[in-house]
Amino acid sequence: MDRPGDVGRLRRLLGGEHTAWLLDRVRRRMEFGRPLAGTVTLTNASQDQRRAVERLLGRRAGAGLSLTVSLDEIDTMLRTSGAAPDGLAAAVRLLIGEVDDRVEQAAAETAAWAVAHAPLDALVARRPELAAWRAWLDATGMLRRLAASPDAAAVLVAELLRVLDALPSTGVALGRLAAASTGDAHALDDTRPLATLSLAAARVLRAAPPVGDGSAAERRASWAAVGVHRDELSSSVLCLGLPGGVAGVTGRILALAREAGEPCLLTLRQLGRERTDLGVGAGPVWMCENPIVLASAADELGHGAPPLVCVNGQPSAAVVRLLELLAAGGARFVYHGDFDWGGVRIGNGLRERIPWQPWRFDVLAYQDALARVTGGELTGRPVEAMWDPDLRPALERHAVRVDEELVLADLIGDLAAAAAGSGR
Repeated sequence: MDRPGDVGRLRRLLGGEHTAWLLDRVRRRMEFGRPLAGTVTLTNASQDQRRAVERLLGRRAGAGLSLTVSLDEIDTMLRTSGAAPDGLAAAVRLLIGEVDDRVEQAAAETAAWAVAHAPLDALVARRPELAAWRAWLDATGMLRRLAASPDAAAVLVAELLRVLDALPSTGVALGRLAAASTGDAHALDDTRPLATLSLAAARVLRAAPPVGDGSAAERRASWAAVGVHRDELSSSVLCLGLPGGVAGVTGRILALAREAGEPCLLTLRQLGRERTDLGVGAGPVWMCENPIVLASAADELGHGAPPLVCVNGQPSAAVVRLLELLAAGGARFVYHGDFDWGGVRIGNGLRERIPWQPWRFDVLAYQDALARVTGGELTGRPVEAMWDPDLRPALERHAVRVDEELVLADLIGDLAAAAAGSGR
C-alpha cells in the first residue's frame, strides 16, 4: 500500500495549471503500463510552465522553446523530500485518485468478447456448413459492430442460435420465427441486428456468400432458400397441368387451370390452409428452373401438358410446400435447370429436400447441348453437382453456361412425348 505523502505540498508542486501537462503525461503512461522513467518533453513551453518545473525540481529548467523533464529525477525528489515517499506513481494517485489500467481493461474486454463468441464456435463444430459465415463474422467484426458490449452480444448470440437451430425450416413465416426465437415478432425485420446475422447465415446455408446485393428480392430469396417466408401471400409457386380435384378451393383452382391449359400461380396460403387435392398421386412431375419453360409448355401443349412445376430460381417456401405435398402423395420427380453454377446450387438444394432424377441435366446432356447451341461465359464459384460427379469438371473445362432457353425445344419435345405416352 502507498505510504501517505504531503498532499498540500504535492498540489503546489504538481497539481497546478502549469504542471497539468506533466501530470497528464505521467497518468497516460500509468494507464498503459509504461514505466515512469526517462524524459518527457513539452514543445513551445510557456514561461509559467518553465517556472513551475523549476519550483518542482529546485533548479533551472534550461532554455529554449521546448521543456524536457526527467521522470527519474522527479521520482527521486518526491521520495527524498517526503512529499511522496513512494514516488511519482503514488503522487499521481494522491492527486487524481486511482488510474485506470487500460491494458488490464483491454485484456478483460477481449476475454469477455471471446466468451460472447464461444457459442458460435460450438455451433460451427456441430454444423460445419456455417464455417464460412463464422469466418465472415471474425473478418468483419460484425458482432462487435452490432452489439454495444459483450453482455449485449451474449444476448444477441443466444437469440441467433435459436434462430439458426430452426433453419432450414420446412416452411415458417419470418415473424413467427422471430417471435418463437426471441419473443419479438419484429426481431428479424430488415434493420435489426439479429436479421443481419441470421440472413448472412441463411445465405451461406444456400451456398452463397454471406453478403447479398442489398435488394429486397435477394433477401426474400435467401430466406426462402432456408424455408422462411415473409408472409403466406408473397410466397408463390407457378405450375401447369396439375389435375387438381373437387376437394377444397385449391384443388378446384388447379382443375380449372388444367382444363383451360393455363399456368396457375398458387400462394403458400392456398397450399397450407386446407387439404389440397393435387390429383397427381404416384405419377411423374416435371420440374424446371425458369418460367419460360412453363410458359412455352402452356403455349405448345395447352391442357395436354403433363404436371410441371417451375422452381423459378431459389425455391420459395411455396415451391417447397407444393413439392412436399406432391412427394407425400407418391409423386416421382425429374428436374432440369440452367447449366451454370447457380443452376447446380438450385439442383443441390432441391435434392436435399426431395428425390429427383435429372431431366437432360447431367454431363451427357451438357456435352450434347454444347455441340448444338452457343452458350455464354460461365462465371461464379464452382460447386459439385450432387447427382452427377462428372458435371462440375465438364463445366469447369468448357467454361460455357447453357441456359434453359437454349434447349427449350428439347424440353417441350420431352413434355409432349410424356403427354402422348399418358394418353392425354
